[in-house]
Amino acid sequence: MEPRVLQLLLILHVLALPVQLCEIPRGNSALIKCLNMELLRLSQDLSEELNPSVYVALRLSADHSLKKEAQYLQRLKDVFQPSTSSSVAGGQQKQPNTGRLALYLLALRAACQDMDTLLGRQLVTQLKYHLHKEKEQIAFKGNGRPITSYYQYSLGVLALCVHGKKIDTHVIQKLLNAEKHNKFTHGVKLSMDTKAMAGLAFTCLEQANLYEPRLVAAINLAIQRVTGSILQAQTTKGTFGNIFSSPLAMQLLIATGMSKKPECSKGMDALLGSLEQGHFQNPMIMSQLLPVLDGKSYLDIATMECRAEQDTLERDTRCPGSRTVILGTKMITVHLAVEHPPSPETLYNHSIQMPFGSSLLDLLRTAAEQGPGQFTFETQNTLHGPLLTAVMGVKASNGERRYWQLLQAPDTSLQKGISDYQPQDGESIILKFSPW
Repeated sequence: MEPRVLQLLLILHVLALPVQLCEIPRGNSALIKCLNMELLRLSQDLSEELNPSVYVALRLSADHSLKKEAQYLQRLKDVFQPSTSSSVAGGQQKQPNTGRLALYLLALRAACQDMDTLLGRQLVTQLKYHLHKEKEQIAFKGNGRPITSYYQYSLGVLALCVHGKKIDTHVIQKLLNAEKHNKFTHGVKLSMDTKAMAGLAFTCLEQANLYEPRLVAAINLAIQRVTGSILQAQTTKGTFGNIFSSPLAMQLLIATGMSKKPECSKGMDALLGSLEQGHFQNPMIMSQLLPVLDGKSYLDIATMECRAEQDTLERDTRCPGSRTVILGTKMITVHLAVEHPPSPETLYNHSIQMPFGSSLLDLLRTAAEQGPGQFTFETQNTLHGPLLTAVMGVKASNGERRYWQLLQAPDTSLQKGISDYQPQDGESIILKFSPW
């Protein structure tokens, strides 16, 4: 047989093979609905931090509880755009940072809210001002770093883009420069979350048809580099970086039309496996995951019409209980150390006993209770959960790019926050004041 004929037959055979799509394997619909219902439950829990990302996930879902979604939107509005009377009664209202405001604008678009109002225009102007200040910090004060982070900066760009607003090209250029010069890091390590969020922002900008060809070409190159590095970072288990950064990475693959790549299918399997095993407990990560399981990304918010939606979420579905942890009667011992380089001295170095199933936050509280003044710590509420901001009176001063790193001895960074991570018996935890 002629070689050319053999080559043609081989091509036809490859084309006839089933294409591996980034689709949900059959039999997982109940599992996904349970995730949806857990986010809905969190939206009704008044003790939970209000999180626009939870609302966005509920709106992007194929299933809805329209009344409860509307109730949560109203609670978000009460916080992010309080009336004059409530502002006076409650004192000075704290302004949301770039990331929170951007998420709120995404939530408003997901609700198909009319932004061509005085209040809507004010919110857009406010986010543009935030990005202007971030840009100024990058250019003149922050050693190439924004006030908050490149993750929040990217999220701000994405939110404005999803609303169809043209963004200052200097703001875009700063993000392009950061990507080109590998600024998407946390400490010395690549931040997969930041890279994925920037990729989503770039993809939206490329599709916007608002910018000159030279800038669009630069954006396109950035998208290629970002998606390429994310694909290269996939582990043998299918995750991108770690399992908790994988939902955003998967959103980017979906948004950039890479759903036919085998990496996408492998990543989907990893996410479903971890979901089934109960690894996802943090509301922010859960809210980033749900759109992926529906085959969507944050870019899909731009085309939502909010029509013909039906209540399909609260039908009978057998789901595991809530994420409330019941502590066991068994006691475990965990070693806790506090390091403040370059000082060779350890600020705190003790073993702590606590019930099995306790979180790292429980460990810190137990340590603080065991001896007045021996161990102290402070936290700050964030959308990702409580953030450790001070230990033994030591905290980052204004403009100082340092944080309290959570380590499993000797030097393994924890993938979860203090409220989500559960230390094991005999484990050693190090709190280390580190640069980022």
